[in-house]
Formats: sequence, C-alpha cells, structure tokens
Amino acid sequence: MPQSQPLIRGLGTVIYPVGDLTRAKAWYAAAFGCDPYFDEAFYVGFNIAGYELGLDPNGTAGTGGSVAYWRVPDVDAAVQHFASLGATVVAPVMDVGGEIKVATVADPFGNAIGLLYNPHFRLPE
Repeated sequence: MPQSQPLIRGLGTVIYPVGDLTRAKAWYAAAFGCDPYFDEAFYVGFNIAGYELGLDPNGTAGTGGSVAYWRVPDVDAAVQHFASLGATVVAPVMDVGGEIKVATVADPFGNAIGLLYNPHFRLPE
C-alpha cells in the first residue's frame, strides 16, 4: 500500500487583527525585521522564514485566544527586542524543561505573540 501524504503539513499563516493597519505594518516590519511581501488595504502579509504573518484590519485584537509561538535563537534577546519596540511582556521567559524556553509579549494592538526556543525541533526536509 502506498504511503499517503499527511493531511496537515504544518503551520501556514498566523493572522493578527489590528485596528490601525498603517501603524501595525510599520511595527511588525520593525519587530520581525522584514517588509511585507503582500500589501493591500484589506490585508498585509509578511514572509517570516517561510511562514506567513498576516495583518487583518477587520478583526478584534486581544490576548484572550490562542497564542502562536515563533521560533527564536535567544528568547531573552527576542523579548528585549520586542519590548524595545513597545510590546508588553505578558509572560516573562520561562524554562519549561529540556532546554526549552518560552515567553509571551503583546503587540501595541493587544495581540499575544509567543516566543519559543526549542533546540530539539527541526523542520522536515
């Protein structure tokens, strides 16, 4: 029997609702260190290491829902970087075991951004 491809191939897009698209576009460009590849009045998309970060001007921002964690090589430095751009530390850096560290910040629009260092995770070839 032939091996089938997995139904879920991994994370594709994380969309953050923002009230001020122009201000959010500038903030996310500075925070993630890249310019958007897709820039329209209804949606702005960034390519972050092969994953999409989208900004939606029509949603309601907030930290009450799910949190997507972005992989970083140094969680402490990442938290300092985001905080220097006006993010609020929601959950400080925490060692959760096995050399894995996590933290959560909130962007100036109220969205939670998770930061994760996991030396055991490798993307498939």
